Amino acid sequence: MVTTLDNNSSLNFQCETGNYHTFCPISCVAWLYQKIEDSFFLVVGTKTCGYFLQNAMGVMIFAEPRYAMAELEEGDISAKLNDYKELKRLCLQIKRDRNPSVIVWIGTCTTEIIKMDLEGLAPKLEAEIGIPIVVARANGLDYAFTQGEDTVLAAMVQRCPEQAQEEELATRGGLQSIFHFGKKKPEAEESFHDHPPLVIFGSVPDPVVTQLTLELKKQGIRVSGWLPAKRYGELPVVEPGTYVVGVNPFLSRTATTLVRRKKAKLITAPFPIGPDGTRAWIEAICQELGIQPQGLAEREAQVWNHPQIQDYINLLRGKRVFFMGDNLLEISLARLLVRCGMTVQEIGIPYLDKRYQAAELALLERACEEMGVPKPTIVEKPDNYNQIQRIKALQPDLVITGMAHANPLEAHGITTKWSVEFTFAQIHGFGNTQAVLELATRPLRRNAALKGLGWDKLVQAEAGV
Repeated sequence: MVTTLDNNSSLNFQCETGNYHTFCPISCVAWLYQKIEDSFFLVVGTKTCGYFLQNAMGVMIFAEPRYAMAELEEGDISAKLNDYKELKRLCLQIKRDRNPSVIVWIGTCTTEIIKMDLEGLAPKLEAEIGIPIVVARANGLDYAFTQGEDTVLAAMVQRCPEQAQEEELATRGGLQSIFHFGKKKPEAEESFHDHPPLVIFGSVPDPVVTQLTLELKKQGIRVSGWLPAKRYGELPVVEPGTYVVGVNPFLSRTATTLVRRKKAKLITAPFPIGPDGTRAWIEAICQELGIQPQGLAEREAQVWNHPQIQDYINLLRGKRVFFMGDNLLEISLARLLVRCGMTVQEIGIPYLDKRYQAAELALLERACEEMGVPKPTIVEKPDNYNQIQRIKALQPDLVITGMAHANPLEAHGITTKWSVEFTFAQIHGFGNTQAVLELATRPLRRNAALKGLGWDKLVQAEAGV
């Protein structure tokens, strides 16, 4: 399904070609090494990259995370040392100490600048040490914060099998009985519709995987697999004709790779953030698979009408929000806040793929029309100096921004919220609506607490009681 914006769309798109003012994309290691339990991430960069990871990830001193730094010294940069021998030494040590199922090399800015041929070295070393090596370029020159995950998943798409292992073994002859005896019986087929395989891509915590899988099961849709899987050997089968759908708006490269390299069929849908987004995401999947969705309107209304959700909406209604741009979740979050009664003055975003986010953009426009609020300007690669001038002129009630600008804006009396917190929180699905709104309203509640106004009085005041 391809959703396009109408030619009469009044969403205003601009591009200021400013620099990326975001977290470095190598920070994707923070959540991917936890998600893929038998992996090891080797970041090839300088000491600066190592310092960043140590500080950004907040690793406990007693923890032993499955990542390491291959630090480039002067000898490496001036090509006096042999890259292959050095990387082989490190990978053999990783194999001896941790024995992972896959090693992921993360290329940084320095590997780009000195033209290190990681893709050329990996296949030879992989054959020599006997462990798969996946190469992902996650440098801050070309990619913004969350796009690091996009490059890793796009690289892993190449490793997705095109035929299930069991089927492969069975076709060799004489082994069919193995798969029918001594094995747990599959779920009742009558509980699912007969539809083509569906694979979901995007790294989300296991509870979110469970929630979204169960929501689709209620519609009779079976999820064939997730990319990434919990273990490297459980990568989903992606054959020509397999349907794929994303859960995050920053995975456009992964989507393109699935379509071009694996001949998969991409379901273009809004993203399952907030009740409206989750409903639209499920409806888009149902429509593409030829299934009539059941009970989604009631499910969405149930979430919106929950007393705690209503309390958050009362705090947000009528207020103005400004997104400076950091994690590429901006359009989805803006659409949700519009549904809560807020006016979005500007959406800054480091990178925008209009084809991949077409359905989300259309849903944002529809939300603005139905809520009766002006449609925001969307600024790609915003110039931060210009943005700050606009913030001073517009005086928003809340600015969602990267960590670099939060304290300076607070010093000027502007209420801010770190965008990075939305990246690491569980915000997908019907069940996590409260978590998203909890984050969005926290600075407003903090200000009220500083003024001596408690939660109950604040809710009453905002509700006009």
